[in-house]
Amino acid sequence: MEILVLAVVVLFIIIATVKFKMHPIFSLTLAAVASGFMLGLSPKEIMSTIGEGFGKTLSGIGLVIAFGTVIGIYLEKTGSTQVLANSILKLIGLKRSPLAINLAGYVISIPVFCDSGFIILSSLNKAISKRTGIPLLVFAISLATGLYAAHVFVPPTPGPLAAAAILEADLGLVLLLGLAVSIPVSLTGYFWARVIGKSLVEEKASTEETLEREEVGTSITPVQAFLPLLVPIVLIAMKSVVNYPTFPLGKTWAFHFFDFLGNPIIALLIGVFFAFMLGRKTPSKEKEGWVAEAFKQAGSIVLITGAGGAFGAILRTIDIASLINLESSSGIGGLLIAFVIASVLKTAQGSSTVAIITTSAIIAPLLETFGLLSITDKALAVLSVGAGAMTVSHINDSYFWVVSQFSNMNVKTSLRGHTLGTLLQGVVGISIILLLYLIL
Repeated sequence: MEILVLAVVVLFIIIATVKFKMHPIFSLTLAAVASGFMLGLSPKEIMSTIGEGFGKTLSGIGLVIAFGTVIGIYLEKTGSTQVLANSILKLIGLKRSPLAINLAGYVISIPVFCDSGFIILSSLNKAISKRTGIPLLVFAISLATGLYAAHVFVPPTPGPLAAAAILEADLGLVLLLGLAVSIPVSLTGYFWARVIGKSLVEEKASTEETLEREEVGTSITPVQAFLPLLVPIVLIAMKSVVNYPTFPLGKTWAFHFFDFLGNPIIALLIGVFFAFMLGRKTPSKEKEGWVAEAFKQAGSIVLITGAGGAFGAILRTIDIASLINLESSSGIGGLLIAFVIASVLKTAQGSSTVAIITTSAIIAPLLETFGLLSITDKALAVLSVGAGAMTVSHINDSYFWVVSQFSNMNVKTSLRGHTLGTLLQGVVGISIILLLYLIL
C-alpha cells in the first residue's frame, strides 16, 4: 500500500507540473497532504508534520539561498561575470578559448542561475567565435555544459543546498566532494563540445546580431570579481576540515574561528559584503532594486525547498525500508537508485531543482537501509541525486530553449549537441561518485 502511495504521488507531481503547468510549490504541498491522508494520518498529524518538515528544512538554508542570490545579482548587474570570463580566457588563452568558456560558465554558475549565465555570456561566445574561426556551437555547448555542472553539484546553488538539508548532509563536505565531481563533469562537456560541435549546423539568425562584445564592468578587477565567490567557498570548506575528527586543531581558538565563519549563513553573508563592494561606483538609484530582485528570485526557490522538506517529512512516516528487501551494505545500489529516480523525474518534468528536492525527499528514509550513514556517504548521496538531476536536459527544460535560441540552434541540433552532452555528463558524474564511494 505504501509503495503504491509513493508511486501515485510522484506521478501526480510529474503530471501536475508537466501537463497542468502547476507551480512546484503547489504540487509538492498537495502531494504531501494527499500522502498524509492516504497513509492514514489524522489532519492534525498531517499539518504538524508538514509544518515541522518545512521549518526544519529552511532553518539552515533559507538565508543561505537568499544571500547566494544577492551575490549572483551583484555579479550579473555590475558586469563582474564578464570580468570573470575574460580573466579565465586570458589565463587559458585564445587557442583554448572553448575550454576557457567552459570553465567560466562553471565558476559563474555557482551563484548565478544557468539561464542567466548563458544569456550573459552568449555575446562573448559570438565575439570569440568570430575572432578564432571556431564554430559558435562549440562555444555554446562548452558554456552550457560548464554552467550545468556547477548548477547541480556545488553549493550555494539551491539544488545541492536543498538536498543537503533534506538528507542532513554536511554542507562543507558536499561542497568539497561536489567540486571534485563537478570539475571532471564540466570538462566532459568541453570534450563533448569539441567532438560534436564541428559537425552541428548553426541556423542563420533571423536578424543581424552584434558580434562585438560590449565592455562592461571595466573598473572591476578580477580579484574583486572572484572574492564574493571564493571567500564563502573557502570558509565553508574550512569549517568541514576543522570539524573532521582527526584534524589536529582540537577545540582551540582557531577551531572556533573557522567553525563560526564557516557556518554557511555567516560565510555567504561575508560574500554579500564583498559583492556590495562591486557596486560601490554604481549610482544608488540604479542599484536600489537589486537586492529586492534577488530576494524575489530567492523566494520561489526557498518556498519550493520548504515544500520539498514538508513532502519529505510526510514520506518519513512510511517505513519504506521494511517494504524494500535490500541489504544494509548496498550503498552502491542506494546511490544508483537515487541517480535513477532523479534522472526519471528530471527527464519527465524538466526542472533540475524540483527533481533534486523530490528525489531527496523520497530517498531520505532509505539512507539507513542502504548503509549510507556516515557524513561522507550522505554527501555522496546528495551528489548522486544531483547527477541524476542533470540527466537529461531536453525540450521540457527552459534551459534547453535558452541554449538553443541564443545559439541559433534548431531543435534537432540542440538534442544532438546539448541533450546528449547532459546525458554524458550525468553518466560520468555518477561513475565518479561510485568510484569515490569505493575509495572513501
